[in-house]
Amino acid sequence: MSAVAPDATAALQPPGRPATRWLILAAICLAQLTVVLDNTVLNVAVPSLTEELGATTADVQWMLNAYSLVQSGLLLIAGNSADRYGRKKMLAVGLALFGIASLAATLAHSPGQLIAARAGMGIGGALLMTTTLAVVMQIFDDAERPKAIGIWSSVNSLGFAAGPLIGGTLLDHFWWGSLFLVNLPVVGISLVAVLALVPESKSRGGERPDVLGALLSMVGMVSVVFAIISGPAHGWLSDRVLLSAAVGVVGLALFAFWELRIPHPMLDMNFFRNRRFVGAVAGGILVAFGMGGSMFLLTQHLQLVLGFGPLGAGLRMAPLALTVVLINFTGLGARLMPRFGTPGMIVTGMSLLAAGLAAISLLGGHSYGGMLVGLVVMGVGVAIAMPTMANAVMSAIPPAKAGVGAGVNGTLMEFGQGLGVAVLGAVLNSRFAALLPVVAAGAGSLPAALGRTHTAHERAAVHDAFASGIGTSQLVGAAAVFLGGLTAAVLLRRAERVERAAAVPAPATGHDPATAAAE
Repeated sequence: MSAVAPDATAALQPPGRPATRWLILAAICLAQLTVVLDNTVLNVAVPSLTEELGATTADVQWMLNAYSLVQSGLLLIAGNSADRYGRKKMLAVGLALFGIASLAATLAHSPGQLIAARAGMGIGGALLMTTTLAVVMQIFDDAERPKAIGIWSSVNSLGFAAGPLIGGTLLDHFWWGSLFLVNLPVVGISLVAVLALVPESKSRGGERPDVLGALLSMVGMVSVVFAIISGPAHGWLSDRVLLSAAVGVVGLALFAFWELRIPHPMLDMNFFRNRRFVGAVAGGILVAFGMGGSMFLLTQHLQLVLGFGPLGAGLRMAPLALTVVLINFTGLGARLMPRFGTPGMIVTGMSLLAAGLAAISLLGGHSYGGMLVGLVVMGVGVAIAMPTMANAVMSAIPPAKAGVGAGVNGTLMEFGQGLGVAVLGAVLNSRFAALLPVVAAGAGSLPAALGRTHTAHERAAVHDAFASGIGTSQLVGAAAVFLGGLTAAVLLRRAERVERAAAVPAPATGHDPATAAAE
């Protein structure tokens, strides 16, 4: 099929059927939801997997991490493939692979089989994460795109909050395989809808595949994400983490070096000279940092400080997701965009996200009531900042590279979330260790510390130390998100000023415009 021109978005919409694009959005959001759910739904099944499959601790870690490692390593490659071979085609392939791998996971009889199935689901998930956003960019014009991206983005928040809740409900009534079996009807419905409704689009052909770039990006991203995942369990200065981080940094550096020197790169590194793109990238990482780190802390806060079980904790996280969904589905963020602009929306959203984290730290230490206020404020912040950031990243990339742009956006999310868990987890552990009573000194976790106590007073002191560590981590996360929002807003404001200045015709003074611009 011929390439899609940058101004031909409207041509992708079926003539005479203006409502079709919203049906398409519903179909791809349904597909997106299965991918996001699979990032969190398995966490509640760890006891069942250990008992029924005889899984070791290492097996369980690989079951949880195989999916995210494969997905993060393939996001850029998946986006590039969608641009090259067709976004509809890759979306259908991603759904099919995800469905087949889900069936394999359902039928797994050993930890190794389940790990392999989860890796297969990661391949399908990478294709879905990139093509769904790329399709949104193609079928909606500038006026409707902020609302559409808001709805698409709210699915991510809904999936993160609903995963433990859905997983706990299924495990209460069925066996662990139901966590994957439920994907099959959803995939089937989405696949039929995609084939029937989604228009095909792709960039110009004729470019040679960037095989070495694809390999280097995969090695670099997988190694970096593996180091972030392994750090909390094995120690940040362990050989395993340091070696993996070194391989990742070298791999990504070689990827950037290679991409700058070939005529048809998989990721045009000149994007990083675009101030709008850099500002959006910086903000995107920090929004994901705040979301990933806060989810990690909130789960522990609810279960280990306030004493709720996995299902109860999932239910009490729901207000955050429901707030995001309510605001984005009503289009409130999209209506505010013309008034505040991209920088204003970002600084407002990230300030609210920071305020929510701070409120939970200061008000939710001993009761859920204080936490509830923070969750709602966080939800408003996420609903405003996250779609704005995704739109800013995608708008800074040519439409012909929409898949690669979606891959960049997905990579930022993976990296930011992992970084949030790593940094805020390290703050939590450091503060917890510093406040432990003498009897539990040196314990590396709350259960280990409690195991060394002998009296109710000592146990209370350990709990207080952990609660203080959680609160401190949330305040550090709030400060990082707030400063990140200011940084991103300043960069984007400067980019807008430069663009406006470049759009103003130079005065007819007889001077060379290039010389004047340089001055």
